[in-house]
Amino acid sequence: MAKENPEIDKITLVDDNGDEALYEVLFTFHSEEYDKSYILLVPDGVEEDEQVDVQAYIFNPEEDGESKDGDLMPIEDDAEWAMVEEVLNTFLDDDANFE
Repeated sequence: MAKENPEIDKITLVDDNGDEALYEVLFTFHSEEYDKSYILLVPDGVEEDEQVDVQAYIFNPEEDGESKDGDLMPIEDDAEWAMVEEVLNTFLDDDANFE
């Protein structure tokens, strides 16, 4: 279900204070159940074994697969969050994703 998207490597997010932060795309996936695409991000430059908060958003990629930070929308539904967390945990449990 989860898949790597080599066309999107990094994305800059701007917080409420106008501060920019660079994030690395962990992976993207599409949910048939919700008919939405999701993007999961980690702060850029972290070590593989470092514990970080993963950012997850609904996103609408352009036809060419690129995404702009304005295309990211927060996930507000609890059931949707549970589904995204399940996909993330499956991804993290698969050692092949970290070779």
